[in-house]
Amino acid sequence: MRLVVVGNGMVGQRFVEALAARDTASRWSVTVLAEEHRRAYDRVRLSAFFEGASAEDLTLAPAGVPSGVDLRLAEPVVAVDRAARVVRTAVGAYPYDALVLATGSRPFVPPVPGRDAPGCFVYRTLDDLEALRDYAVGRSAGIVVGGGLLGLEAANALRLLGLRTSVVEFAPHLMPMQLDPAGGAMLRRRIEDLGIAVRTGTAVTAIAATGDRLRVSAGPDAALDTDVVVFAAGVRPRDDLARAAGLTVAECGGILVDSALRTSDPAISAIGECAAVDGRCYGLVAPGYAMADVVVDRLLDGAATFGGADTSTKLKLLGVDVASFGQKAGPLDVVYADPANGLYAKLALTDDARTLLGGVLVGDAAAYGTLRAAVGGPVPGKLADFLSSGAPDVALPGGAQVCSCNNVAKDEVLAAVGDGCHDVAAVKACTRAGTTCGSCVPLLKSLLTEAGVAQSKALCEHFAFSRQELFDLVRVRGIRTFSALVAEHGTGRGCDVCKPAVASILASLGNGHILDGEQAALQDTNDHFLANIQRDGTYSVVPRIPGGEITPDKLIVIGEVARDFGLYTKITGGQRIDLFGARVEQLPEIWRRLVAAGFESGHAYGKALRTVKSCVGSTWCRYGVQDSVGLAVALELRYRGLRAPHKIKSAVSGCARECAEARSKDFGVIATDNGWNLYLGGNGGFRPRHADLFLSDVDTDTLVRTVDRFLMYYIRTADRLQRTAAWIEGLDGGLDHLRAVIVDDSLGLCADLDAAMARHVGAYEDEWRAVLADPVKLRRFVSFVDAPRTPTGWAPVCRFEDLLPERGVAALVGPEQVAVFRLHDGGLRAIGNRDPVSGAHVLSRGLVGTRSGRPVVASPMHKQAYDLDTGECLDTAARVPVFPVRVRDGMVEVGAP
Repeated sequence: MRLVVVGNGMVGQRFVEALAARDTASRWSVTVLAEEHRRAYDRVRLSAFFEGASAEDLTLAPAGVPSGVDLRLAEPVVAVDRAARVVRTAVGAYPYDALVLATGSRPFVPPVPGRDAPGCFVYRTLDDLEALRDYAVGRSAGIVVGGGLLGLEAANALRLLGLRTSVVEFAPHLMPMQLDPAGGAMLRRRIEDLGIAVRTGTAVTAIAATGDRLRVSAGPDAALDTDVVVFAAGVRPRDDLARAAGLTVAECGGILVDSALRTSDPAISAIGECAAVDGRCYGLVAPGYAMADVVVDRLLDGAATFGGADTSTKLKLLGVDVASFGQKAGPLDVVYADPANGLYAKLALTDDARTLLGGVLVGDAAAYGTLRAAVGGPVPGKLADFLSSGAPDVALPGGAQVCSCNNVAKDEVLAAVGDGCHDVAAVKACTRAGTTCGSCVPLLKSLLTEAGVAQSKALCEHFAFSRQELFDLVRVRGIRTFSALVAEHGTGRGCDVCKPAVASILASLGNGHILDGEQAALQDTNDHFLANIQRDGTYSVVPRIPGGEITPDKLIVIGEVARDFGLYTKITGGQRIDLFGARVEQLPEIWRRLVAAGFESGHAYGKALRTVKSCVGSTWCRYGVQDSVGLAVALELRYRGLRAPHKIKSAVSGCARECAEARSKDFGVIATDNGWNLYLGGNGGFRPRHADLFLSDVDTDTLVRTVDRFLMYYIRTADRLQRTAAWIEGLDGGLDHLRAVIVDDSLGLCADLDAAMARHVGAYEDEWRAVLADPVKLRRFVSFVDAPRTPTGWAPVCRFEDLLPERGVAALVGPEQVAVFRLHDGGLRAIGNRDPVSGAHVLSRGLVGTRSGRPVVASPMHKQAYDLDTGECLDTAARVPVFPVRVRDGMVEVGAP
C-alpha cells in the first residue's frame, strides 16, 4: 500500500523511523515530500549552530532515511486531491492509500508596520539562521521580539554573533508559557547579568528604516535603535494544504484531528505542530513524537489513541537551568527564592501538602527528574530536601490554569490578547477558555483588564449597559418585560447572556412566576424546567430540606419517589438529597408527590439561595452554645427563592468548632456565648475563599437585618454571574464600604433595602406548586411535541400556537430528533436536536437569540451557539443538520430527513 508523508521535520522523521521499525512485513511503501533542501534536523538545538555546530551535526538521520523510503527534498506539495487520492508537487503526482500531514508550523510575526524591512528575520530554519549570521557581520546591535523559549534562544544567538542584545516581550514576564511571574523575574535577573537588556509588558508597534539601521517603537514612548530584529514571538500551525483540500481546521488554526489523529478525511492523518487535537495544537516535540507513534500503530491495525501529552520541559537558556512540570500552581504553593544566587523554586501541592501537583525551577534544575516523576503522588522525601524556607504565595502565575475544562493557562489568554483578542468572545473563540462550563468567564475579564485592554461595561452586544445599570432601569422605570427593555434601551432580540440576566432582574423585583408569559422565553434550561440538566439531557430534582432537618416520613417519600421513577440518589454537600435521571415529562409527577408530602422546590436550578447548612448546635451537641438548626431553618425559609446574580450558599455553626463550615459560604454565621458572628464573602468552587468577619456578638434581629441588606445590595449592584466574594473584592473600599452602606446607612439605602426584602418574603410562592396548578405551564413539560411516526414528505409536529416565541420544542421525525424553534417575528427554524459537543439531545431547550444579527440557539449544556439558518456552530468546528420547516393549515410541518 502507498503511504505519502508531507513534511520531513522532527516529527515527520520520527514517524518514518517508527514505521520502518514496526512494519516488518513491508506493508507500506513510503514517499516523503520535504519542503526544505536538507534532511530532517534537530530544530530544538538550533542555537548550537552559533556555537560551532554544522548543519550536518544537527541532522537527525546522518546515515540517511530508512530502507524503502523515497525522500524527495526541496519538493514542496502544492495540492492534495482527496477525490483522486493524489498529492501534487510542482514536478510530480504521488498517489496514496494513506496520507500523513506533518507540515509543522510557521513563525508568527506580529502585524506591525515595517516587519518586512531589511534586517528583520525569523528564527525557525537553518536557512533563517544562515541568513541572520551573514547579515550580522560588521553590525553592533540586535533586538529579539519575544521572550519565550525560542526568543531567549534567539537572544543567545545574537549574543554569540557579538551583537548588543535586547529582548522585548509582550507578556509581563519572560517565558510566560513555562514560568510563573516570580520564576520569570528570577530568570530575567540572571539574563540581565549577562548584559542582555529585557523589556517585559511591552509590545512592538512599528519598525522603520533610518539609513542603514532600524528604529523599533516599543511601548507608547520608547524608540530603540538597532541593526537587526529577530521575530521569535511564537508559531502558528501550517494548515494551508489542509484548508485548500477542504479538511476541517480548528478555529485558531491547525488541522482538526480526533484521538486517533485522523482528520475529517479518514484516509488522512495529521501529526505534530500542524495537528489540532480537540482544537489544541502542541508546540513541543514530545507530543509530536507521541502522535507519530499513534499513527504508526493505527496504520498497522492497532487501536492506539492520543490522550494528551506531558508538556513538562527542562532546558538551559543562556547558561541558566529552567524547568517546568505538571501544574505550576496548586491549593498550596511552597516557594523558595534566593535572589543573591539567582535561584527560584516553587512546588504546587494539594491543600493538605501531601500530593505534588507540579512545580517551577529556575537556576538549579537538578531535582527535575525526581520531582517530575513524583507528580500526582507524595513529595519524595521532605520538602526541605528540595526547598528552603517557604515564602508567601505568588499572585496568579502565568502558567496558572484559567480554564480547567479546556486546560487553558493564563499566558495562553495573554497571548491571545496580544494577538488581537480584545474581548471575552474573541478570547473564547481563540483559546476555548470559557466555552464549556463558563465558570472562568469572570477571570477572563480580569485578565483582559490586567493586559491593559479597556473593558466595555456592556452586558452583551444587545445592551450597552452593565447589569447594575439594567437593574436600575428596570426598577426605576417599572419595566415588566424583556421586550419593553430591549425596545427602549437595547437592540436586536437578545442572547443567552442578556436574557437570563434580565430574567433574574425581573424575578428579583417580584415580577411573578418565572414561567409566566414572555418570561418563560428568557429562562435558561434549568430555570425553564425548574430542575438541573445533567450530562445525558435528563434532569435532577432537589427538594428543599431547610437546615438539613427532615422527618422519617419525608425521608420515606423521597425514597419511594426515587424507587418508583428509577432515580439515582445522592446526599449533597448542602444537606439535601439529589434525585438524578428524571425525564422532562416525569418532572411534574415527581413534584406532585413531593409537594403532597410537604416538600417544595430547593431552587438547585436557579441563581438563587441554595441552602443554609447547619450543625446540630445546642439541640444535641454538647459544645453548642446557640440553636444553629433553628436559625438555619429560619434563614433558609426567609431567603428561599431569592434570585441573584449568582447562586448563594450559607451555613450556621453552633460554636467555634465550625462543623457547618460557615466561613466558606457567601454568608456564614457562627454562634458565640453572646450571640452570633457574621462572616461575608466566602465561597467554594472555582476559586475558593474564606469569608471575612463582618459583625461580632450580635443578636438575632440585628443579624437577620444585616443579612437582608447584604443580599439586597448585592443583588442590585453585582455583575452578571459574580459571586459575593468577587463582588466584595471589587467594591471601592471593600468590606469597609459595605459596612458603611448596610450598617451605617451612608448612602441612605437601608430603608429601601429592608422594604425590598420584606416584599420578597411576602410574595414567595413555591415554583413547583405553581406549575402543577397551571395547565398551560404543564403542557410544556414534554420530551416530544409529536408522536413517533415514519413520515413521507412533510411531517406535522404540532400546532403553530403551541410554540412559545423564542423557545424550542423537540419532535421525532422518523428516526431523527429535530429541534423546532419559533422566532420573535413568527419565523420558524428546525435543526438537529443533538448537541455535537455533549452528545445529548437538548438543543431544543436552549436559549434563542441573535449573534451579530444571526438567529442562534445556545446549547443548554455548554452554551455553544448554533446558527439556526446554517447549523454552523459559532464557537467550535461542529455543525448540526438543518431541516425545512413550514406552517400549513395552522400545523407546523418539518421536512423528512
